[in-house]
Amino acid sequence: MALTVFDGFYSRRASITRDIALVLGFSAVTALSAQVAFYVGPVPITGQTFAVLLAGALLGSKRGALSQLTYLGVGAMGAPIFAGWHGGPAVLLGPTGGYLVGFVAAAFVVGFLAERGWDRRIWTTALAMLLGSVVIYAFGLPWLAFWLARFAPESSVLAAGLYPFIPGDALKLVLAAVALPSGWALVNRLGR
Repeated sequence: MALTVFDGFYSRRASITRDIALVLGFSAVTALSAQVAFYVGPVPITGQTFAVLLAGALLGSKRGALSQLTYLGVGAMGAPIFAGWHGGPAVLLGPTGGYLVGFVAAAFVVGFLAERGWDRRIWTTALAMLLGSVVIYAFGLPWLAFWLARFAPESSVLAAGLYPFIPGDALKLVLAAVALPSGWALVNRLGR
């Protein structure tokens, strides 16, 4: 059977459609994960980092980061998809804003490492996801420190934005690393 110009067009179109579905799907997974939340101070403990780490590992650097950028964009426009069913630009300017922006960079870093084979073994997957978590804190803690200095100067940034999160983040990292093979199966099914 001879290939035509249209075969290439439809193949690219299917690929773009699949990419859009994956990006939007992981934006939705992040939004749903945000609702698994409880507050221990100005920053809630949520399921979002689980979704962010998986997005990077499963979708790669560009699509993973784009899924998180889409999540932030939709939430910033007012859709109530941030933790506690909040939305709007005020959330990005609040105490959690740095962490949320860090999701984009973290998904990119985890995806970048996954594209280089770090997702092939459980230990390197966990290390890639640990680095992704560090990236989230690298964005979140300075913004939280700025926010606390203005609105709660007596608060400690590490007590408010790091220490309470370490056990949960370790658990989410392990769960994301273990869920990765199942995620691959699901993503591969979408490619058909």
